[in-house]
Amino acid sequence: MLRLAVVPCLLLVFATASGAAYAGGPTAQAAKSCGISGKERSFGATYVTTLSTRNTSCRNGEGVVRGFHRCRRELGGDTCSRKVDGYRCTQTKLATSPLQYDARVTCTRGGKRVKHTYTQNT
Repeated sequence: MLRLAVVPCLLLVFATASGAAYAGGPTAQAAKSCGISGKERSFGATYVTTLSTRNTSCRNGEGVVRGFHRCRRELGGDTCSRKVDGYRCTQTKLATSPLQYDARVTCTRGGKRVKHTYTQNT
């Protein structure tokens, strides 16, 4: 009889312990849109039009965006081919004309992500 009572108790203890361990683990953050109204021209491109981050703060995201555009200017090109604050950035041009281009940039560092779009006058 004692043996039959021990098994459900052990199952309950195991379920509670594993649930508590799981709840204490890292959790992913949903991507969040960062408000940049009034700051669109302060990042180093003609206009930064959107900014979003995942698993990092908007403030950190703004720093990564500034670093990306500083790198772009230092290298004298349309993109940055080196890491920015430890983030690897890739750029896709969305539209081009003789006067300007629009691009989307995604910078990642482990599980952290900073995405932004910008317009650059040529």
